[in-house]
Amino acid sequence: MLLIDLLGTLAFAFTGAFRAVKYELDWLGVIVLATMTGVGGGLLRDLLLGSTPPVALRQPMYVGVCVVGAVLTIVAKRHIATLWDRVMLADALGLGFFAAVGAARAEQVGANAMTIVLLAGLTAVGGGVIRDVLVSEIPQVLKSDFYATAALIGGLAFWLLSFTDWALTPRLLITTLLTFGLRLFAMRRRLELPKVRRLPSSPSHLARRRR
Repeated sequence: MLLIDLLGTLAFAFTGAFRAVKYELDWLGVIVLATMTGVGGGLLRDLLLGSTPPVALRQPMYVGVCVVGAVLTIVAKRHIATLWDRVMLADALGLGFFAAVGAARAEQVGANAMTIVLLAGLTAVGGGVIRDVLVSEIPQVLKSDFYATAALIGGLAFWLLSFTDWALTPRLLITTLLTFGLRLFAMRRRLELPKVRRLPSSPSHLARRRR
């Protein structure tokens, strides 16, 4: 499981580093964005659960993996870009594992169903939200891709499995594979949630027209 966790962290770090490259940030900016994308969700989860210092700060290997991803992007971005499909595959697997870990950590502290599902989603997508905010973008999970939804469904599945007599490991595995499968299916089919179309004019203007 640790290997999957680190692989997912590395994949997330690559997505953060490439977002920094898009905006032509300096080396420090690439490292910061890679690190926050890789471990940001776990940091937020642990802080909300009162688990301090967060795991990412107690186990430096996580930040180290993010820095490695940033440096590799800086020195070999063209080569990594040619392998982007594999990076996205690892990203989808990381999404599933982070959703499972987030749900499990919430359950360990006696959280209710809503908190378990929400922390599964937050752990999986929190880093990406921080990444987008740092470069002044609307978080991608709020406007495109079947991404956060897959993590939330995974969290719900983890909670439902708590009513069985299964041990933690098979529940983690099922949650990871379900979330991974949903994300992979969405990527292949280019699935997105329906968007809410904008109004033809502002609400205040429409209200004045009705008077």
